[in-house]
Amino acid sequence: MTRMELTLHEAKTSIKEARRERFDFLGYPFGPHRCRKDGHGYRGASPSKKSGARLRRKVGDLLMPSHVGTWLAVRDRLNRILQGWSAYFSYGTRLRAYRAVDNYVLERVRHFLRRRHKVPSRGATRFSAEAVFGELGVLRLRHVHVGSLPSTFK
Repeated sequence: MTRMELTLHEAKTSIKEARRERFDFLGYPFGPHRCRKDGHGYRGASPSKKSGARLRRKVGDLLMPSHVGTWLAVRDRLNRILQGWSAYFSYGTRLRAYRAVDNYVLERVRHFLRRRHKVPSRGATRFSAEAVFGELGVLRLRHVHVGSLPSTFK
């Protein structure tokens, strides 16, 4: 390492047995995972909770009630954020993380539009999941996971 003029951060660097313990690298925890369906173990990677939290902060900052841009501009910015995140985290076991992001985006978009349109209820009827991810054109990461995109993104 000294020959290449590189130094290691002692607190962050460790040797792991990847077959038995996880380690984080570039936003992915690598190592043993469990299948949710039948409980069998496998070695894999998935998006980290920290990267999901960072994405939720970005989405929350964009969908602040004080944001005065048109819905089309807000939606396009939101979709660029979601597409970029899903492109980076397209490796490994990602469906669980994508579902969590979809649920968070749905609630934030509902809250944003409910306040903007002064809807007195929670907005679940007017801004249902089908409306948000369909008519309103928000990207649903679960569809990215299985490979089918809505017609607005093709």
